[in-house]
Amino acid sequence: MSNTIASKTFNLPMLDRFLDSMASNDINRTFSRLIKNLFVPLLALMVFIGLWSLGAKNVETSLGVLPGPAKVLEQTVTLYDEHNAERAKADAFYERMQKRIDKAIAANKPQQKIDKMRARKYTGKETFFDQILTSLWTVMAGFLVASAIAIPIGIICGMSATLYTAINPLIQIFKPVSPLAWLPLVTMVVSAVYVSNDPAFSKSFLTSAITVTLCCLWPTIINTTGA
Repeated sequence: MSNTIASKTFNLPMLDRFLDSMASNDINRTFSRLIKNLFVPLLALMVFIGLWSLGAKNVETSLGVLPGPAKVLEQTVTLYDEHNAERAKADAFYERMQKRIDKAIAANKPQQKIDKMRARKYTGKETFFDQILTSLWTVMAGFLVASAIAIPIGIICGMSATLYTAINPLIQIFKPVSPLAWLPLVTMVVSAVYVSNDPAFSKSFLTSAITVTLCCLWPTIINTTGA
């Protein structure tokens, strides 16, 4: 059955691409792409891991020996086990609290006391994986805020050369400012302005998100204007 007949029979784009790739005049090209896109990166990764493993044994600092791939993998497993253990503690805490709430309801305790019990949160330490999620959420929030501000400004600047000329000096001044320079300034402003007995967001989250926003704002304006 020819490629044309097969494609008409099954009418599947994936099948068409597979048959085309298996055609005799394309086998060499497909194999060449496979080597280039799969085996070459894998080989480079294996060489890197090998050099890392050999070099780590010969690098000693005041803090100890540089960890090799095996040590890093071992610690990754340890961190994952700690994460699971902490989640188990949190589940056990909420299970105990639910039993206490059920007993309080059965004993006709005041609703205010029951609400306080329900509001209690597990106060265990955040694990490494929790901190990764927190960092990703913080960066995403800061970037989205920066995009919401910078994209409209960039579009307007792209449409108006006069406006771009007016704000370009400000962009060039603030663009090279390091996050380490923004951080103490943002921390002081948030601490002074954001005062609440029941905050919707923690001060640490707002400080980090605003710092990310300020770092993303100026490059986004420039890229949007140029586009």
